[in-house]
Amino acid sequence: MALIMRICTMVVNVLCLPLHLIEAVGLYQLYKRVFPICLYRLSISYNKKMQDKKAELFRNLSEFKKPGKQLTVLEIGCGTGTNFKYYPTGCKVVCTDPNPNFQRYLKTSMAENDQITYERFVVASGEDMGSVEDESVDVVVCTLVLCSVNDITQTLREVHRILRPGGAFFFLEHVVADPSTWAYFFQHVLQPAWYYFGDGCEVVRETWKYLESAGFSDLKLRHLEAPLFFIIKPHIMGFAVK
Repeated sequence: MALIMRICTMVVNVLCLPLHLIEAVGLYQLYKRVFPICLYRLSISYNKKMQDKKAELFRNLSEFKKPGKQLTVLEIGCGTGTNFKYYPTGCKVVCTDPNPNFQRYLKTSMAENDQITYERFVVASGEDMGSVEDESVDVVVCTLVLCSVNDITQTLREVHRILRPGGAFFFLEHVVADPSTWAYFFQHVLQPAWYYFGDGCEVVRETWKYLESAGFSDLKLRHLEAPLFFIIKPHIMGFAVK
């Protein structure tokens, strides 16, 4: 089966040669302008299907608010702001994303969620959030982002750096399936094409292993099967305390 999977992956890679060339000459940047529109529509569907899981994930955000202080949340890869409705009233939100074209949708999401205070939008990748001060936020949120960062380990180092002691990192991510399943097979076969469709998304990552070795003082992580397309059914969710 492993040999068949490798052969099929090579075939898909060959079929993706035009896309490889488009990226090589820099034309893929045009898709990055369109991607926010696609993600905005897909996020609405994702939120409907994952409503209960997201509500469960974010229900204890307020527990990490320091007494007498405003809860400060930083979201990595905020996209179109579909998590904002789950944030507690009165919290302050800092948004980061490497794609500046998302900012227009953020303004719409903020207008629809006036229970939170929008502090600023930072154009930055998860691996380099240098404009955010050390130990300056109570909570870092990351949903469907660790699948596309270039370096998960470095991103988690940055999370550690900007979280205050006792702060928490909340995550919800799709991951690679069990190797014994057909989902695992097709994740690997379709990955070359999926990379371009998802703006760098990789469906074959064992993200939980990076979280387990990231040095958090406490990690609450569980695996689940999301009610989604089989390629992205396997998910992990939870939070980690600095």
